[in-house]
Amino acid sequence: MTDGAVLLALDTSTPIGSVAVGGTEPLAEILLGRNTRHSETLLPAVQYALRTAGITQRDLAGIVVAGGPGSFTGLRIAGATGKAMARALGIPLYSYSGLLALAAASSAQPVCALLDARRNEVYAGCYDVSVGGLTTRFEPAAVDIEALLADPRVSGAVFVGEGAIRHEATIRAAGFNVATAAAGVPHAAALLWLAATHPEFGRVASLHDWEPEYLRESGAERSLRA
Repeated sequence: MTDGAVLLALDTSTPIGSVAVGGTEPLAEILLGRNTRHSETLLPAVQYALRTAGITQRDLAGIVVAGGPGSFTGLRIAGATGKAMARALGIPLYSYSGLLALAAASSAQPVCALLDARRNEVYAGCYDVSVGGLTTRFEPAAVDIEALLADPRVSGAVFVGEGAIRHEATIRAAGFNVATAAAGVPHAAALLWLAATHPEFGRVASLHDWEPEYLRESGAERSLRA
């Protein structure tokens, strides 16, 4: 990524969504409320963030989205918006797991980011992240919390995210540390940092073919198969 390049990041994969504009450091960031409809608030938030940062869409060098896992509807909203903007502006699209973004925002390393997947399962991804390198210890997956804690790849990790808070007692009983709830709120600014420092890891090769990584079927899809 060229020094000074300005990017737009979109994350609606969880109930608290966010929009950020900037590079390694955000110029503006807007949080979308837990009780709002992301489909209605995302584009106004994008416009406000751009205006606050003092730039226009034509100044953008790329679009970054949280590409999964998370809310099926939320992933589709950010994904479709990001693809449409990248295509219209003729700029690259970057996609990073929201789990990786949570890990990148954490001061603890290694770190396991967890989102609640219900039924005693979590969406989990474990990483070592720094400006100089990015190592995936545990690829994003929907997994039983007990099975995850028994996996040797998570040894020494700190756990972060809403899934970690939900299963905090179990995680601590297994001998691991859990970050505070505030540390686990997703921020689109972390996506900006990832695209600015590790662009090769997230650049989408084909806008036409790219889709979010849901990791498992939606409830509706499972019902149709039953």
